This record gives sequence, C-alpha cells and structure tokens, in this order.
Amino acid sequence: MSGRPAPGVPERVRRLAGAVRLLILDVDGVLTDGRLYYGADGVQLTAFHARDGSAIKRLLTAGVPIAAISGRSSPGAARRLGELGVRHVYAGVADKGEALDALCTATSVAAEHMAHIGDDVPDLPLFERVGLAVAVPDAHPWVLARAHWVTASRGGCGAVQEACDLVLTARGLWPGAAG
Repeated sequence: MSGRPAPGVPERVRRLAGAVRLLILDVDGVLTDGRLYYGADGVQLTAFHARDGSAIKRLLTAGVPIAAISGRSSPGAARRLGELGVRHVYAGVADKGEALDALCTATSVAAEHMAHIGDDVPDLPLFERVGLAVAVPDAHPWVLARAHWVTASRGGCGAVQEACDLVLTARGLWPGAAG
C-alpha cells in the first residue's frame, strides 16, 4: 500500500470512512504484528512499522484524533503512542466496550462517527458500535466476518497506514483527493 487506499474499495466503505471523526487502534496484532518478544532479563521488545507512524501523524495533522484501546499494558506501546501524539490511550482494558464509553465521553464523538481497526475477539464489542469496523487479514475469523473492510496488509506491516489513508481520502483530506 503506497499512500492511498487500494482501488476497488467498495463505495459503502468509502461512505462509512467519510463519516469517521476518530480512529481507534488496537495495539497487539494491529499496530504490531502480535508477537511478543521477551529478553532474558524479562524486558519486552515490540516492533512498530514506521509507515504506520507516519500515517498516524498525517491523520492527526489533518485534525482526525486517534485513540488506542488495548487489552494489555505495554511500556513500548505507551512510548510509541506518546511519540506519535496519540492522546487517548486505554491500556490493560478488560472490557473494550467500557473503554469506548469513556472515549466517547472524553472526546464528545459518538461511536457511530468512529472507526476501529482490530484483530481479535475482544474487539467485537467495538465492531458492534462503531461506524466503520476494520480488520487485518490475519484476524480471528469472527472478526473478519463482522468487519466492513479488511486491509491488504497484516498488523504491524502497514495495516494502520491503510486505515488512516482510507479515512483521509474518503474525507477529502488527502492532498489532491477528490473526496
């Protein structure tokens, strides 16, 4: 994926993406490839894709806030999200639906004007409520079945870039985008 949503994105998905006012990211399996690396000293290492970070900054610069809702707390993820300017981070969340309620209150954005990109069963409560549900191609089958759109790239390999670029293009915020 190089900068723009793939040709052939269904019109319904473009319409849903055009209504997005906030993008929610899962972390493990979406912002990362889902693998956890532990060193001998117990330190956890996590890899992030630079293009996902660049796309997050583009979306934030265009005025579309980004949040992260994750079932795990990770110092590496907290650091990366902070570096990128993601202000709404909910980590170590047992109930992602409750976190969504808190996010709606904190941002005054209704869930139907949000998109969520997820990969596993705990993401399903968000998929049921947001306006645009996006999955990565190696997501759990139940997640794939409920997604409005599936990225071409796997988690940690540019999937977030695709979702950001879809929203930018659909909202007419991409330089030169027809909307």
